[in-house]
Amino acid sequence: MKSLVRLALSVLAGLVAVGTAQAADVSEIRVDWATYNPVSLILKDEGILEKEFEKDGIKITWVQSAGSNKSLEFLNAGSLDFGSTAGAAALIGRVNGNPIKSIYVYSRPEWTALVTRKDTGITKVQDLKGKSIAVTRGTDPHIFLVRALADAGLTEKDVSLVLLQHADGRLALKRGDVDAWAGLDPIMASAEIEDGDVLFYRKPENNSWGVLNVREEFAIAHPDLVKRVLASYEKARIEALKDPTKLKAALVAATKLPDTVIERQLERTNLTYSVIGDAQRETIEAAGLALQKADVIKADVDVVKTVSSLVDPSYASAALGQ
Repeated sequence: MKSLVRLALSVLAGLVAVGTAQAADVSEIRVDWATYNPVSLILKDEGILEKEFEKDGIKITWVQSAGSNKSLEFLNAGSLDFGSTAGAAALIGRVNGNPIKSIYVYSRPEWTALVTRKDTGITKVQDLKGKSIAVTRGTDPHIFLVRALADAGLTEKDVSLVLLQHADGRLALKRGDVDAWAGLDPIMASAEIEDGDVLFYRKPENNSWGVLNVREEFAIAHPDLVKRVLASYEKARIEALKDPTKLKAALVAATKLPDTVIERQLERTNLTYSVIGDAQRETIEAAGLALQKADVIKADVDVVKTVSSLVDPSYASAALGQ
């Protein structure tokens, strides 16, 4: 009996040592913030991660992501440990060899649509044939555009893509340098309200989820830290839901956009989801198969298998007790 007790105590001590070692091995956690991820602003402004890891002596470094493509670049380069993207964009990253896991849902948005000026005469996707479109490649707006073109019997070869970051795409549309823009909130809401631009093609179900990704190497080496980051994220999400005034103020401060613009963004942003799972898999798979049909993803890629390797509910389930 004594030997069994000693063994149990030894195992428990080992588990504690592993958790302590995980924190001791890490001096910094790099996390992105983005205006398309409102929860990240509450997380950052309230210092929730800093408070969580202060006792471990772990520094939190914040990096702004201007779009899913930038977040994926940072993750792939190892300059971010956690990055915010659209679910379909994360899939393209994984297909292209970016070793990430999608582990948490920060929003269910309608954050992209196809946008034009009032004077272009463009009213439907078919009108884009031969026209120029500003787009940020590798982001949900790009994926949304590809699917919209395919549904209209068109491809990227039927239009002229002008590759710009989201904010520059809005400016190009405003200046008349392009005929349309695959928009992203809150910049899209600004174009809509301040410039009178028209969202001429909307399809909410083709907007893929807002997901938090982690570098797979970091997750494997530090699973306990990942769970603590997600628990902190959940505190921020609950705070955002509890105090929408605070959330709006954080977005206004970060974007320097008027209240009316941010209100429009938040009208299109559902923050009631958190644990990633079947619903997200289904949406991301549908996007991946549509992109494969449009020749954006190669025919030999097993989309279903890739989505399965990308989406990992285990961390959020463990962190949130769900």
